[in-house]
Amino acid sequence: MRLSWLLSLPAVLTLTSAVAIEKRDADFLSVRTKMHKDMSGRRGDPQDKYFHESVFHPHYDGRFADHQLGYRERKQALSNLIQTYLATMSDIGVETWLMHGTLLGWWWNRKILPWDSDSDVQVSEPSIQYLASYYNMTVFHYKTPRIPEGRDYMLEINPHYANREQTDKLNVIDARWVDTESGLFIDITTARYNNTHPSGEGMLSCKDGHEYRDTYIFPLRETFFEGTPAKIPFAYKEVLEAEYRKKALTLLDFEGHHFDEDKLEWIPVNKKYIAEAKKNADVKKAEEKKASLQEGQDKKKAEEQKALGTPEKQASVLQQNQKPNSNQAESAKPDGPKVVKQPTKSDQLPPSAQQDAGAQKTKEEETRLATLKAHEEERKVKESAAREEEKRKQKNQASKR
Repeated sequence: MRLSWLLSLPAVLTLTSAVAIEKRDADFLSVRTKMHKDMSGRRGDPQDKYFHESVFHPHYDGRFADHQLGYRERKQALSNLIQTYLATMSDIGVETWLMHGTLLGWWWNRKILPWDSDSDVQVSEPSIQYLASYYNMTVFHYKTPRIPEGRDYMLEINPHYANREQTDKLNVIDARWVDTESGLFIDITTARYNNTHPSGEGMLSCKDGHEYRDTYIFPLRETFFEGTPAKIPFAYKEVLEAEYRKKALTLLDFEGHHFDEDKLEWIPVNKKYIAEAKKNADVKKAEEKKASLQEGQDKKKAEEQKALGTPEKQASVLQQNQKPNSNQAESAKPDGPKVVKQPTKSDQLPPSAQQDAGAQKTKEEETRLATLKAHEEERKVKESAAREEEKRKQKNQASKR
């Protein structure tokens, strides 16, 4: 069997049991391993419900566990869970793909979201029929470098999978891949073609209420998840945005975790750390803005220098600008008499008289300019009249000829 994909090392797959599917609960006594007490909610659930979650957490199977795992243990168990599932489905030829929160984890860093406690996958209707016919209640044994002691995983099919209607609210999960050591599981739902859908042909429906146009799912894309070959919907981004909205694809802080874009990891943090991270991001943004402005100024300065010409020309202009005029040269001489400006008559007047003198001077200047303008206008009129007279004479001469 082709299990070398798992953890990049060979894994041992052993088929230990196969039980024909029946419309009855796989009860505690038929599947228990180390447990001595059934911790599932079977007794409190409705009679027609097949899968019974544990009484202490909805994402644990109470037939195999009586407590929740710690943060790190759960992450490791879920990673092993999805790796063994994907490897097994590939080995037996069943096409399956990541969906819901598991697909969202793939979007971020190709791993399970660390705050999740289960995984979600889908299969086609022919695939669930095949699994129900040949692999229901089959236990697969894996022994790998990451699971040196070995572990059993059970594929269990809900006998109500044959009911295609969404009205069967108690049995929306068609199958589960269960870790018989920890009680954690993968929910498997079936995407069935709905030929009576109001949107017409090509619509896929799941019993849990999710519906998709088949072109959003197929053809499936090949990728990797938790280091194992996997498949995802063709229009994965649109599928995620429809289910979780666009913000879920960009929000870096969620469920007490911060996504480190350098490490590509969700890091567990407290609120204080998140506030500091936001502050650091704002500081970084301000520094980048400052650097951008400085770059613009440097560019402008370079353009101005380029406009001045060659370095020789710049040196010549600079020399001319620095060369003192005769008055500056004289005043710069260390020896010789100092020339002191003598006060004029107007400088000796009081401020009010100085203002009147200035106003008179301005009025005289305006009068002079007005006179010049009048003489100029008169000259233009005379020149125009002369040109007209010359044209008239030329016209009379031409008519006499």
